[in-house]
Amino acid sequence: MVTFLVALLALILGFFIYGKIVDTLFGPTDKPTPAVVHNDGVDYIPLPTWKVFMIQLLNIAGLGPIFGALGGAMWGPSVYLWIVFGTIFAGGVHDYLSGMISLREDGKSISEVVGHHMGGTMLMIMRVFAVVLLVLVGTVFATGPAGLLSKLTGVAVTYVLPCVFLYYFLATLLPVDKIIARFYPLFGACLIIMALGIMAAMLFGVGGHHMPELTLENLHPLGAEKMPIWPLMFITVACGAISGFHSTQSPIMSRCLKDERLGRPVFYGAMVAEGIIALIWATAGITFYESTGGLAAAMKAGGAGTVVYDICVGFMGTGLGATLAMLGVIACPITSGDTAFRSARLTLADWIGMEQKFPAKRLMLAVPILAIGGVLSQMDFNIIWRYFSWTNQTLAMIVLWTGAVYLYRTKPGSKAYLMPAIPATFMAAVTSTYILQAPEGFQLASSITYPIGIVFAVVCVFLFAKSTLMKK
Repeated sequence: MVTFLVALLALILGFFIYGKIVDTLFGPTDKPTPAVVHNDGVDYIPLPTWKVFMIQLLNIAGLGPIFGALGGAMWGPSVYLWIVFGTIFAGGVHDYLSGMISLREDGKSISEVVGHHMGGTMLMIMRVFAVVLLVLVGTVFATGPAGLLSKLTGVAVTYVLPCVFLYYFLATLLPVDKIIARFYPLFGACLIIMALGIMAAMLFGVGGHHMPELTLENLHPLGAEKMPIWPLMFITVACGAISGFHSTQSPIMSRCLKDERLGRPVFYGAMVAEGIIALIWATAGITFYESTGGLAAAMKAGGAGTVVYDICVGFMGTGLGATLAMLGVIACPITSGDTAFRSARLTLADWIGMEQKFPAKRLMLAVPILAIGGVLSQMDFNIIWRYFSWTNQTLAMIVLWTGAVYLYRTKPGSKAYLMPAIPATFMAAVTSTYILQAPEGFQLASSITYPIGIVFAVVCVFLFAKSTLMKK
């Protein structure tokens, strides 16, 4: 219990202390925001701050901080450290900068932002990369909640999944204030009840379960040699610590903010809230099943969806509490899936320069995007998730480097660029090592992948220095 409470306090203090430092170094101004300047009644709409925060939180808090945290928990309580430090020093910085730079550049999609600062070649890479990631995210966040809804209602997945895609179609097509801004507060209430309910149950020892304390030992049931903490755990946790997907969502809200000074509570604050959700679920996974072995057996037997259901029922009973908890878990991925497809539409629109004010033009992009997602939804969920996780973290690394370039150019004489450059270097090593070592990658030995990962990170630092520091 002590470890959990310390980790929870660290996340809260991280928002107030390091989040303030990040905000001060960036320097919000009184410049009119895109929501005010380009108000079009569709995507650029000034919204109340509390709604913008809630939408941002639900946009980014998909299955990652739940399924990813449960997956990361199989390495044991050491996952707490990555969730805490990753959220404060990497994820929060990433989300804040992606949102604020987009806001400064008329709410442009993240691919356009990266291309503006990293060059034409990277622009084309990012456009393709972003659209592929968003469609993968939308697919993952359709099949996941469809399975959970099926479990909750008893209706077959084959009937639930088309209903989820129909909702995604409407949310992708209609103005942001028609569905997303209206229903997200309700979904947010479910999410908050879920998190607080499970946390309270663990703190009060419901069911006689005891929360584990911190150990740096690798407790993965398959063994440290087969499943090393580095780099596998850092990719598996995904959205619970840092997520490139968030950078595709932040521009949606940068088009709705009424003041630049709201960036810290909305962008950095939503990431901290997601880190807390991930911390709760990682703790719940180990606590409820008493060990990483018990958690792994449950995951193998019924999948992450069944684990979520069993934890909710086990800690909160079969009544209203468990139902609300399950709805909260379902709302998380659904409210990320719909905005994933919406963001894919906006990314393609920015790419080809297509005005999105008129429904017919939005329809031209929405239909093929959702059709591809429907086809991919028939694939093995676990395969899509693994590729999503690596693609996700690679995008986060690219966006952090973009933030470093932006701060170097806009804050001359300042060391503000170190704020994203340090986690960018770390993530460069993580992502390169992972794809070389993972089962879905090149399956090379760690004796090869570790040195290459370090070399790749060093090369990234050199390229950054060459394009910025060495040009003085």
